[in-house]
Amino acid sequence: MMDPLSLEIFQAVAEHCSVTRAAKAVGRAPSNVTTRVQLLENELGTVLFSRDGKKMSLTREGTIFLSYANRLVDLAAEARQAVRPVQASGVLRVGTMESTAASRLPDALRRLGSRWPQVSLHLTMGATRELMQGVLAFDLDCALIARPPEGSIDLSRFPDLDLRQFDAQRICVEELLLVLPSRHPDVLSAADLRVQCLAAMEPGCTYRRMAEEWARHAGALRTLELASYHAILASVVAGNAFGVMPRSVFDLLRWPTDVITHEIGPVETLLVRRRGDLSDCLDALHYALMPPTGRSGGHAPSG
Repeated sequence: MMDPLSLEIFQAVAEHCSVTRAAKAVGRAPSNVTTRVQLLENELGTVLFSRDGKKMSLTREGTIFLSYANRLVDLAAEARQAVRPVQASGVLRVGTMESTAASRLPDALRRLGSRWPQVSLHLTMGATRELMQGVLAFDLDCALIARPPEGSIDLSRFPDLDLRQFDAQRICVEELLLVLPSRHPDVLSAADLRVQCLAAMEPGCTYRRMAEEWARHAGALRTLELASYHAILASVVAGNAFGVMPRSVFDLLRWPTDVITHEIGPVETLLVRRRGDLSDCLDALHYALMPPTGRSGGHAPSG
């Protein structure tokens, strides 16, 4: 019978596309990870990964099973919480992106306050890069950051998003959108851009960096740095720029003028803490952040 540890190891291999990197992430020997994956494949009677040297990628069956593995792991955590409730209290210093604070935190904070009224949060806004630095410097206990999923983009171009010093838990997956003026022609690739200015948040924002990476073959591109998503959308509506934001934020912004959107890829929102840093407050926050139905951490709707 498949156990939660085997499922977590399967998740790690799926995320890192490598037995060696997955073994480091879960604190196991590579041989143990390989054995667990093989046992799981034998139990299911199907191949979950295709092997190309040291690189491993999900098969069609593996991709299907991943969504169930996510749900099973989170359900096991929910069951543990039900029979051994976390008795959390104290102050938790949480870093968060502005987008997550607007679209994800309100419901989570209501759940946290209802279930763990003794937990007090001190929120700090920032971009992914500075939030990760804050956690490592012990200025923050944890942070909500944005990172492209493994395999969706060349992460060697984003070396500062290395998670090896962190424990990371996926909260949701955002759809990252380009937002263009209403009369802009349809966009299939960067070559179709007719506006040469990107309106985005500060340089450490993952969303901005993904948009810049996507558009780097479009020729000379200027970046207009703005302090809010309302300001980004205003620049787009004025016809002076195209913007970037997650769909969850775009859906919150009520704007009377039509704009065009183009999806450029998924971005995971992760809750990160220093590796091995455990506390009931952190566990309570993670539980409160997970989607209340299924708590799968999948597409639901950081930068």
